[in-house]
This record gives sequence, structure tokens and C-alpha cells, in this order.
Amino acid sequence: MHFHIRMKRPLADFDLEKAIGLRWTLRDILGSRLQLTPVRDDDLRMLIELGFVEMKDDAPVVTEAGLAALE
Repeated sequence: MHFHIRMKRPLADFDLEKAIGLRWTLRDILGSRLQLTPVRDDDLRMLIELGFVEMKDDAPVVTEAGLAALE
């Protein structure tokens, strides 16, 4: 028996503006652009809760789940 599992878009539960902002925050973290565009505390907290970001040596790092959310 085969099951078809449809993957949900990870940020689909957020309104469009918030989802776009979170995606840009992930990109800023990946691109090491935090000096130019600091991460908002509530966005960072939300990304950590979603499992998209983790803190390493007091710096945010995008996780595998975070990378998948950007695809």
C-alpha cells in the first residue's frame, strides 16, 4: 500500500507579509548579513520555535529544517 504524503509549506500558516519577513530573516542569517540587518527578537524566537534556527556561540545558525523551508 502506498501513501501519498503532501508536504505542507512550512510558513503557510503565517500571513503573507510575516512569511516573507521570516524567509528574508533566514536568508540574512545564511548570508551573514546580521550587521546590516539585525534580526528582530520576535522573529528569531519564532524561527527557533519552528526549529529553523538554533543558537551556536551566541549566533543564530540556520538548521536543515530552515534550509528546507527556503526551498
